[in-house]
Amino acid sequence: MAATVFYLDEVPEPGAVAVLDGPEGRHAATVRRIRIGEPITLSDGRGVLAASEVVAAHRDRLELVVRDRVRSVPRVPLVTVVQALPKSDRSELAVELMTEAGADAVVPWQAARCVAKWEGKAAKATEKWRATARSAARQSRRAYIPEVADLHHTGDLIELIRTAKEGGAVVAALHESGSARFTELPFADAAEIVLVVGPEGGLDDTELAAFADAGATVTLLGPTVLRTSTAAAVALGAIGALTTRW
Repeated sequence: MAATVFYLDEVPEPGAVAVLDGPEGRHAATVRRIRIGEPITLSDGRGVLAASEVVAAHRDRLELVVRDRVRSVPRVPLVTVVQALPKSDRSELAVELMTEAGADAVVPWQAARCVAKWEGKAAKATEKWRATARSAARQSRRAYIPEVADLHHTGDLIELIRTAKEGGAVVAALHESGSARFTELPFADAAEIVLVVGPEGGLDDTELAAFADAGATVTLLGPTVLRTSTAAAVALGAIGALTTRW
């Protein structure tokens, strides 16, 4: 079984001693009760993985000697998920599922029909998504923690879609009215994929028209209507099977 992954800002070279403290150290020492001699994989969340062994355990931190260190190659195509803000009880679930399913970047989006509103609390809510992505990346033993962008509004998203298309990305706006089948999009040949997931109320006609005009393909993901909190994970699974990501 692979060793548990914990994150450090900087992972030292083999032979050096690393100190795992802060929230990660408390989780490892207090919650997981990891002890001397146990193996741990350290990562910087940006691709570095280091096989390490605990040499000292304290109440809220661990000391580890690094045995080996490698750099993981990012999966291609890279996938960015634009996630309309779900209702509060499903907000972190959406981020957790898409992180475990392999999202490389997450963009929170204040869509027209969002029940949730981040006005006045966007910074705090974004940090909560980042913490959720970090925790889910640890759970799934990822070398890369998805980057969570600042809150986007529809104008920002239109510009993101236009720029991504100019760079050769496949942009798919998931909606039940889509005439294009998800499995028919050229994901295997793309360097980057952008998935746009609407809110509980769905994408409205103005948004759909603007996204299509900017270069997005309005596409039907599958035969059933999914919750906004699960759609991205299902789409990422399909992309994994349709490309070399898996």
